[in-house]
Amino acid sequence: MKPEEILEAYINATNTHDFGNVKKLLHPDAVYWFTDRVCTSHYEIGQYFEKAWCLIKEEKYSAENIQWLVKAQEHATCIYEYRYEGYRDGKFVKGNGRATNVFVKDKDNDWKLVHEHLSSLPT
Repeated sequence: MKPEEILEAYINATNTHDFGNVKKLLHPDAVYWFTDRVCTSHYEIGQYFEKAWCLIKEEKYSAENIQWLVKAQEHATCIYEYRYEGYRDGKFVKGNGRATNVFVKDKDNDWKLVHEHLSSLPT
């Protein structure tokens, strides 16, 4: 699998709204930096995802303007602008921000997400 394919698989897994699908793509030591919280375990990451999916119903997440900063044999890092849309309190909402994803190969030579950093766009 190429780095571009693991990013696509990760986004597709996120859009299933089933953390079990996302977890399959996470490194055991994954760390997420969200605007309001740092998550350092699969349990914490899963709780954050579940809360977001409850808040924004039918959320669709996507990535645009993807730039690969590093694509090496054992690791890859990309930055992109993320977008989301869905329904909050019955009203259609959408938003965007910046993302950094770091992928590494595990002992089975499979790509895993080891770090994600999401933040707002500069104003």
